[in-house]
Formats: sequence, structure tokens, C-alpha cells
Amino acid sequence: MMEFYPQIKAVHVYCVLLSVALFSLRGLAMIAGQRWPRANPVRWLSWSIDTTLLTAALMLAAILPGALFANHWLTVKLVFLVVYVVLGHRCLSASTSKRTRPLWFIAALACYGFMYSVARSHHPAGIFWSLLA
Repeated sequence: MMEFYPQIKAVHVYCVLLSVALFSLRGLAMIAGQRWPRANPVRWLSWSIDTTLLTAALMLAAILPGALFANHWLTVKLVFLVVYVVLGHRCLSASTSKRTRPLWFIAALACYGFMYSVARSHHPAGIFWSLLA
């Protein structure tokens, strides 16, 4: 299955970009008071992208050698993924107040940015490691 690594990684990366783009669009629309981000077709699209993203991630984890994850960067990325999902859910929730929604949105995007830096650097400190190194 290693021969499919480049294609699987490309699907994973494109889904990451699609997922955060759709979240950003939905979050900004919710901040602006729009109702369409909570419509079922938009939510289904989000779930479809995220399911494909998770499937590609699991396939990558299955085919890569275990030594690649010895420095725990993947563990940090997965912990921040859970935090990102919780923050994103709070941002898009109908029960969130208009006053706090932008804070949840910014926090979720900051979490995504850190996850991205961890994934790119393959280091648990992410961008902070590259700034200090």
C-alpha cells in the first residue's frame, strides 16, 4: 500500500484545506448572522469532507513506519484536533451568543494553525519549535 502514499497524502492535504475553508466560510457567515451555515446540505458537505479526511489520515497512519511517530507529534496533533472540533462546534452552535461566537471562531482557527504547524514540522512544538530553533 506504500505505493499509494503520495495519492493518499494529497487527498488528506486537499481535504484539510477544504475542511478549514468551509469552516471559515460557515464561521464568518454565522458571525454575520446568516442562517444557511446550519442548513443540512452544508452540514452534510462538511461531514463528507471530514469523513474523507479522517479516512485518509487513518490510511496514512496504517502505512507509515512506527518510528516516524516516535517524537509524539501525531499525538499532539490529535489532541489539538479534538480541541479544534470542540471550539468549532461552539462557534457554529445555534446556542452560542453573538458576542462570544467570534472568540470561538478565532480560537478554533488558532488551534488549526498550530495543528498545521505541528503537521508540517513533524515536531510536537510546531511553530514554536521552528521559531526557537
